[in-house]
Amino acid sequence: MSINLLRHRSVRSVFQSGLYPAIFQAITGGVFVVILYQLVLGPVAAHDNLGTALTWVLWWPLIPIIFVVLGRFWCAICPFGTLNDLVQKYVGNNRPVPAFLKKYGIWIIDALFILITWADHVWGIVENPWGSGVLLLLLTTGVVISGAFWQRRAFCRYLCFLGGLAGNYARAGMVALRATPEICATCKSRAVCYNGNEKAAGCPMFEFPRQMDSNAECNLCGNCVKTCPNDSIQITVRPPTKELWGIRKPKIEEAFLAIVIMGIVFVQNVTMLEVWQSILQQLQRLTGTDSYAVNFTVTFLIAMALPVTLFGLAALVARRFNGDSLSLNFTKFGYAIIPLDIAGHIAHNLYHLLAEGKAVAFTALELFGQTVDASSPALVSIPTIQVLQYTLIVLGALASLYAVYAISQNQYGQAKRRGTFASYAALIAILFAINVYLFVLPMAMRM
Repeated sequence: MSINLLRHRSVRSVFQSGLYPAIFQAITGGVFVVILYQLVLGPVAAHDNLGTALTWVLWWPLIPIIFVVLGRFWCAICPFGTLNDLVQKYVGNNRPVPAFLKKYGIWIIDALFILITWADHVWGIVENPWGSGVLLLLLTTGVVISGAFWQRRAFCRYLCFLGGLAGNYARAGMVALRATPEICATCKSRAVCYNGNEKAAGCPMFEFPRQMDSNAECNLCGNCVKTCPNDSIQITVRPPTKELWGIRKPKIEEAFLAIVIMGIVFVQNVTMLEVWQSILQQLQRLTGTDSYAVNFTVTFLIAMALPVTLFGLAALVARRFNGDSLSLNFTKFGYAIIPLDIAGHIAHNLYHLLAEGKAVAFTALELFGQTVDASSPALVSIPTIQVLQYTLIVLGALASLYAVYAISQNQYGQAKRRGTFASYAALIAILFAINVYLFVLPMAMRM
């Protein structure tokens, strides 16, 4: 039985306090200003830039872990979300979100996520402080425009590429916010949890707690906890990935993003390997050009197409057992790959966090004129990091396998389950093997 954390007085007082999440927003907003200043006006070398270290060595590796542990809590305290709220408060027109965005927002997010990943490698955004600064300024511009025209956090819900990643990963999160149906059925407050009242604004993510069955769009901002007059809201701890076992309304665009993320994890690993230069030389011979943009684009397309193709083949095989269409198989079971996505993402970035983690302290001290011995930025040894990486990949594969099993159990009778499970289990085994192989190869450092 789930335990409602809001029954604990200390937890409830935090969520009902006017300082939550404002105090965290103030902290992240202040750090964001420092990061942006450093990226745009600080040292031009990534190795010496505190903004680069804080963003790509510390924040980026930690963000998927936050999504798993706390769902989309980061989105509640994200500086972009805070900026959106401020713009809306003072110059916002509060127009309804266009129907086009509501319908195709997740596809726009998919496209932006792919485009930004591609641009990072072609233009060296991560390795270039100024490039990282330009990316943040472009996102800031998008947030300001969105906040000035549309209601609530339209940018976070329908346009933010990180929001798309957050939504997928948060489905596997351990903390869930839900309303109590029996209490909501007798509520006469005219949906203040959605519309807001004098205690707090309405849900910034356009979610109606009574109808919520997913963590994908809830950022744990606490507004509904403050406004609900009947104590209907519950915040519970659940087993990781539980939500993936029985998604009631699967969407192909969300499943597609989950599968494409696996390809992006592949390409992130490949381009950080020490053998990447050798691979590039071979590509140059095949393509007949030494253009990095061309050769990386070839690699990028192959890396993304690989899991999509493999998943399509698994769906073709599975349809022979369960009778569902190719697209329905693709949609239902695409979510099952999310745990392996998360494991691969964390495992890759764990290398940068643990092998280069001291770089954050080194660059911070150098900013204040302190000379440090930066000969070894590693927090732990490489063998230790590899053990952690393999452990994560194993856990991710097992969680994905169980998600396939649970979805099969929920959707089909016994005669259809075995063949369906076997089809996707074979797929996950292949993706698991590819991930393990990539982590066996030596990886280059970012800083």
